[in-house]
Amino acid sequence: MSSAPPPPILRPQPRSCISSFSSPRRTHPSPRARPCRLAAAREMPWPHVLTVAGSDSGGGAGIQADVKACAALGAYCSTVISAVTAQNTAGVLGVHLVPEEFIREQLNSVLSDMSVDVVKTGMLPSAGIIQILCESLRKFPVKALVVDPVMVSTSGDSLSDPSTLTNYRDELFAMADIVTPNVKEASQLLGGVSLHTVSDMRDAAASIYKFGPRCVLVKGGDMPDSSEAIDVFYDGKEFVELRGHRIKTRNTHGTGCTLASSIAAELAKGSTMLNAVQVAKNFVESALHHSKGLIIGNGPQGPFDHLFRLKCPPYNIGSQQRFNPDSLFLYAVTDSRMNKKWGHSIKDAVKAAIEGGATIVQLREKDAESREFLEAAKACMEICKSSGVPLLINDRVDIALACNADGVHVGQSDISAREVRELLGPGKIIGVSCKTPAQAEQAWNDGADYIGCGGVFPTTTKANNPTLGFEGLKTVCSASKLPVVAIGGINATNASSVMELGLPNLKGVAVVSALFDRECVMTETRNLRSILTNALCSI
Repeated sequence: MSSAPPPPILRPQPRSCISSFSSPRRTHPSPRARPCRLAAAREMPWPHVLTVAGSDSGGGAGIQADVKACAALGAYCSTVISAVTAQNTAGVLGVHLVPEEFIREQLNSVLSDMSVDVVKTGMLPSAGIIQILCESLRKFPVKALVVDPVMVSTSGDSLSDPSTLTNYRDELFAMADIVTPNVKEASQLLGGVSLHTVSDMRDAAASIYKFGPRCVLVKGGDMPDSSEAIDVFYDGKEFVELRGHRIKTRNTHGTGCTLASSIAAELAKGSTMLNAVQVAKNFVESALHHSKGLIIGNGPQGPFDHLFRLKCPPYNIGSQQRFNPDSLFLYAVTDSRMNKKWGHSIKDAVKAAIEGGATIVQLREKDAESREFLEAAKACMEICKSSGVPLLINDRVDIALACNADGVHVGQSDISAREVRELLGPGKIIGVSCKTPAQAEQAWNDGADYIGCGGVFPTTTKANNPTLGFEGLKTVCSASKLPVVAIGGINATNASSVMELGLPNLKGVAVVSALFDRECVMTETRNLRSILTNALCSI
């Protein structure tokens, strides 16, 4: 039976994530507050990154990498070219510096007109260029500044005058929200100190932090003895080790530029700093993985494919949206026994839940045979796809692959999120059930997109499931760097009390029996959706 589309989710506007970057160490006026623009200025209709960097004639790094990375992540990218290089996969053959006053003119032309959200810097080959950039940022403040202190190319060629070190440390770093040196650049910034271990990287991050940036990311991709790609993030309070797979490929040209511009794109979209770094790292790792067989040029270091998603069927234009945490708002989890009890097929139950306003669906069918489950999953995928609602499969990666589901949800006894990611590839949604802060931290390290936390209330749908209560939910939410969906015993009588906790990263509730152990799934879903929306509006 057809029905009117469910009402949109009403969510209070979040505070700007940039404000959380503030640091009491600053003594100069912060350039973050955006002044009134010229009367002719128009706000950009999408997130806007301005990159100030050199042009790479080979197209793998510099300005070219920045534009491609921002485009791949959904941000507009304008450019100020600081130098023109002659380079290819063999290395840098020549560098022509753009006159400093013309760089000032480029900066003024973009910043005065185009409402830039984030500035990202790459190759700044002279002290004068750094000074002009700082002057421009004071005149035209932006939300955030990402500084990639490019001094040496991936192939080892020098791209910056040694005198720029002082200007980086004394001027630009003090204005930066994050600085992203690799281990070689970190060593240069600190006078040639040797960096061989993660402990050395931590020390380097702490030392660079003293120059004034709000956050530091020391990239360990060049660490020769590490089996993982380990980066160290430091915000002045805590160190976070971001671990990823070390992809064996010659196509690594432009990884540093891409990582920094990806961070800038995510910040421009409103992400918090640490989440922006994690998304950027995952993006680079995925791009490297999908570019392993790419052959361009005869040199030792080739470019990689920033737009790999366009070539993979799950990422064809219009076929799949990127994960939106708000889709966790009303998370419907099916149950085969309840469906049988009420005479509902999996397909009919999912259709009814979506018509009632479910924002994401998980198929949890423990009793169904694999062939039967796959056919049902394919049918449900068609329904979800036509409605724009993500479909996840509980535990069964094989079923998810076979029906091209939007993702998989796993528990603590299943394979890890990292292993699921290897099987599904980038971009798919991965959720993990977590009961403790340690489990939430591990899920984030493994590259999960969200966690499910519970049981919040006693439940009979899952055996041996301890009840966490509100305090347990609050503890896990406070520790989680990922969006959280609450689960366990949630129904129409208590759902509002969960949402009214007002936890910043608690995005919704997951329900099983409150929807599917009922005669009319659509009516129960619509009722619960209304309750949740009213609760959210009351916060």
